[in-house]
Amino acid sequence: MSSENFSPYEPRCIEVNNQNGVRFAAIIDNDYNKIAGGFREGVIPYEGDEKLQDFYKFAVEISLRTDSYSTSLGALNYIASRRDKVILISFPFPLSKKILLVSAEPGLDIEKLADVIVKIFSDDSLVSD
Repeated sequence: MSSENFSPYEPRCIEVNNQNGVRFAAIIDNDYNKIAGGFREGVIPYEGDEKLQDFYKFAVEISLRTDSYSTSLGALNYIASRRDKVILISFPFPLSKKILLVSAEPGLDIEKLADVIVKIFSDDSLVSD
């Protein structure tokens, strides 16, 4: 990746992709564009580019929408869904209007993976100046 296209999210996405069972980790912006990350090397996507783009849109819209439950239930930390072939998790970054979208093998523990991901994205040492 050239330095002009470098995203501070890239090393974090790579670190998530290095976790056992993770297939995909990417930052998606509020225009539904992938700005960092992607599929783990060697992983074959289950869907083509057009379907992936549609899913990015769906994930961004549901993850970044505001609702009246934040006051009573607290902020949204992540949304997870378990499907037959994959686990899908989206982590909203509401201030920057981006999300982290992760897919992983279905046998993984969602809570443990989410905890690892939160630590990765909380660690300032992963971002180089």
